[in-house]
Amino acid sequence: MGDKGFSAFRLILCFVSFIVTPHLVRGDLSYSFPEEMKIQSVIGNIAKDLGLDLRTLSSRKARVDSEETRKRYCDINLSTGDLITSERIDRESLCGKKPSCVMKLDLVLENPLELHRVNLHIQDVNDNSPKFKKDLTEMEIRESAEKGNRFSIEQARDADIGQNAVQRYNLEKNEYFILAVDSNKVELVLENKLDREKQKELNLLLTALDGGSPQRSGTVVIHVTVLDANDNAPVFSQAVYKASLPENSPPDTIVINVSATDADEGVNGDVTYDFGHMSDDDIHVFSIDPKTGQIRTTGVIDFEEISSFEIIAEAKDGLGLTSYAKVMIDVTDINDNAPVIYLKSLTNPIPENVSPGTEVGIINVQDRDSETNGQARCFIQQNVPFKLIPSIKNYYSLVSTGQLDREVVSDYNITISATDEGSPPLSSSKSVQLSVADINDNPPVFEEQSYSAYVSENNKPGSTLCSVSARDPDWRQNGTVIYSLLSGEVNGAPVSSYVSVNGDTGVIHAVRSFDYEQFRSFKVQVMARDNGSPPLSSNVTVSVFISDVNDNSPQILYPAPEGNSFMTELVPKAAHGGSLVSKVIAVDADSGQNAWLSYHIVKSTDPGLFSIGVHSGEIRTQRDISESDRMKQNLIVSVKDNGQPSLSATCSMYLLISDNLAEVPELKEMSNYESNSKLTSYLIIALVSVSTFFLTFIIIILGVRFCRRRKPRLLFDGAVAIPSTYLPPNYADVDGTGTLRSTYNYDAYLTTGSRTSDFKFVTSYNDNTLPADQTLRKSPSDFVDPFEAFDASEEVGNVKLMYILPESFYCLSSSSVIIFL
Repeated sequence: MGDKGFSAFRLILCFVSFIVTPHLVRGDLSYSFPEEMKIQSVIGNIAKDLGLDLRTLSSRKARVDSEETRKRYCDINLSTGDLITSERIDRESLCGKKPSCVMKLDLVLENPLELHRVNLHIQDVNDNSPKFKKDLTEMEIRESAEKGNRFSIEQARDADIGQNAVQRYNLEKNEYFILAVDSNKVELVLENKLDREKQKELNLLLTALDGGSPQRSGTVVIHVTVLDANDNAPVFSQAVYKASLPENSPPDTIVINVSATDADEGVNGDVTYDFGHMSDDDIHVFSIDPKTGQIRTTGVIDFEEISSFEIIAEAKDGLGLTSYAKVMIDVTDINDNAPVIYLKSLTNPIPENVSPGTEVGIINVQDRDSETNGQARCFIQQNVPFKLIPSIKNYYSLVSTGQLDREVVSDYNITISATDEGSPPLSSSKSVQLSVADINDNPPVFEEQSYSAYVSENNKPGSTLCSVSARDPDWRQNGTVIYSLLSGEVNGAPVSSYVSVNGDTGVIHAVRSFDYEQFRSFKVQVMARDNGSPPLSSNVTVSVFISDVNDNSPQILYPAPEGNSFMTELVPKAAHGGSLVSKVIAVDADSGQNAWLSYHIVKSTDPGLFSIGVHSGEIRTQRDISESDRMKQNLIVSVKDNGQPSLSATCSMYLLISDNLAEVPELKEMSNYESNSKLTSYLIIALVSVSTFFLTFIIIILGVRFCRRRKPRLLFDGAVAIPSTYLPPNYADVDGTGTLRSTYNYDAYLTTGSRTSDFKFVTSYNDNTLPADQTLRKSPSDFVDPFEAFDASEEVGNVKLMYILPESFYCLSSSSVIIFL
C-alpha cells in the first residue's frame, strides 16, 4: 500500500476513533479530540452541555477567548451551539513531547458576565514517522573488536508521543551484528568477530517503527568500515546535563559545557562534539563548539514561546566511535511583557439616565509572563463617574458610579491602565471613548423671567411687538423649542385675536390695531415646548403696554356745543377786574401730555375786557366793567392739547353785562306777550301758593343776611353747575390741565348776576335736576329777541314771575334771576 493509501486509511481510523467526552465540573467543560481535525469540525456542543438555549448564546454574545495562544483555534457556532475548529491543531507544535496536551480556553457570556473554563485535551494521532538525523551513518570498527562489543547508534526521533512514538527497532539480518535496545540507547552488538581481510565494509539497514495505526517507520543505513582496533568510545562526564537560561539572553551567551573523554590515544582519542538530531526550531537557537563542547545561544530565547529545550550532545573520536548525552535547558521567565488590555464589550452610547452601578463594558487583561510577572492590576486613571470591578479571573466590569448628565459632559475619554507585579513593573493603557446619549430631561428655559412689550396705539396689524427666547440644553429634537400662546381672554375676546407668536422664532406679532382709550395693557402667556417624548414645556408672561398717541381732540363739556344753541352768562355791571365770570370745561380722552389742555381766547367782542386761564379755563375780567362796554359780549375760546401734532376744539361763550334780566331790552318787550292767555288764571293760583312759601323763606333769608351784613360779598357764591352726565365715563383727570374727573360738579345753582341776590338754592346734584343745557338756551338767530316766548308775566310784590314757553320757567326779581333747571 502506498503512502497516500496509508494516509487515507490513517485519517479514516482517526475519525472512527474520535471520542468527545464533555465534563462539567465547577462550571468547567472538558473535551478530548484528536489533533489534525479538519477546520469547522465539531468538538462538542457547548449549549447542550451548559444547559443553555441557542437564543441565550446569541443574546449574551458567547465567545471563546484564549490567553495561551495567539491563534484562534476554536470558535462557537451560535446557530447550533457547537464548538468547532477554526485553525489546524497540531499537537506537536503546541505541546511538543509533553505527555498531556491541554489547550485552555475561556467561554465568556455577557449580561451578566459569566466565565467557563474549557479544557481541550488534544489527543495524539500518528501523523509523524520516526526519523533519523542522517540517512547514512558512518562507523569505523577495528577488526580487533571483541565479540560482545557494543556500538551506540543515534536513536530515531518521532514527534508523536506514547504509542505513536518509536516503539521498536529492526536491524537487517547480517552475520556480524545484532541490535540491543533499551530506554535510553540503541546499540549494535558485535556477535561475530570482524575480519577486515574478508570484508572491510558492511551496510546495515536499521529501521525504527512506531506503534501507531497505521504504523510508520524510518530507516538509516549504517556503513561500517572495518579498521584496525579502536576499542574505546568517548564517554561523557554526565549522562544528563541541566542548565538554566534567562529568556531574551543575547546571542552568543554561554549556556553550558559538555565534556567527554576517550581512553584511546592519538587519533583514536581525539574527541569532537556535535548535536544529535534536533528540530528545525532548535537548530537555529543553539550551537556547540566542536573542540570544547561549549554550547552557546545563536537565536532569540522567548519563554512565552518555548519554556524548555532538550538537546542531544554527541561526542565522536577520531575513528568514528561516538557516545551521546542529554542536555536539559530550562528557560527562566523575566518580566518582558507588559499587560495587554482587551475591550471585550462596550455599550456605546449609554443613556444619561442609567442608574449607578450599571455595567457598560467588559475589560480583559492578559500578561504572557508567568507567576508574579503575569499578575496584573487594572484601574482607571481619571476622575470619571466610572470604575472597574474585578470579576472572574482577569476580567473586569466597567460600571457607572454616579448620575450622568449629557448636558454637562457628553463624551468621556476613559484611560484604563494595567500594571503587572514584576520587577520592575510594566504597564500599559487603553483609551475608551464613551458617549452619553441624550434623553429629554430638561424643559425649555426662557432667558428672562418675564417680558415686556411696548407698542403705540393705532399700530399696524402684523407689526412685531417683541421676541421671547427659550433655551433647551437637550440634543436634537429634545432641544428643539416650539413656541405657542396659551389660551386666555383679553377684554372678553380670545388672546389669539390680539397677538400671535411665531412657533419657530418666538417673535410676537400684533394681530389687530390697539386703542389706548379701550385698554392700556394686557398680559399673555407664551409656552415653550420641546420636541421630546414626552415633551417638556415652560411658560412665561408677556406684558404688552400700549402707549398713547394724540388721536383725540379735546371735547368741550361746558358750554355744551350742541347744535346751533349757545349758553348765555350774566356778568354784573359792578364786576371788578379779576372777577370770575365763567369757566370753560374740557376733557381729552388721551393721556399724559396729549391730555394737557390749554385755553386761549381767539376772538372776543372787546379784546381787553376778558381773559382766560391758560390751564384752568376760568374766564375773568381784566378790568372793571364800565358803562361804555357793550352789554353783549361774544368770546370764541380755543382749547388745545399738548400732543404732537396738537389737536384743538373751539366754543363760543355769550356774556350779558347786566345786573338782572329785566334790564335787558329784549326782556321788557316780552311783558305784552298774550296777556290774556288762559294761563293767567293758573299763574295767579301758582303765584299765591309760591308767594306764601317765599314769604316764609324770605324772612329766614333776611335774618341770615342781617347777621352777615358786615361781611364782604363775593362776585359769585357758586359756580356754574355741570352735571356729571356731561362727563364721558373714561375721561382721565390730569391735574392742572382743566380736565375734570367724572365726579366733578358744582353744588350751587345760581345766575351770573347773583352778587346782590337775596336768594340762592344750595343743593346736591341729583337726577331730578334739569340738564344744564336748558339754562337760557336759545338759538343764535333768536338772541336779538330772546324773550318773545313769554306767554304771561305778573308781579307779586317786588317779585315778577315771567314764563317762557315752552322750555323754561324763570323767577325774576329786581336784583336777581333764579333759574329752575
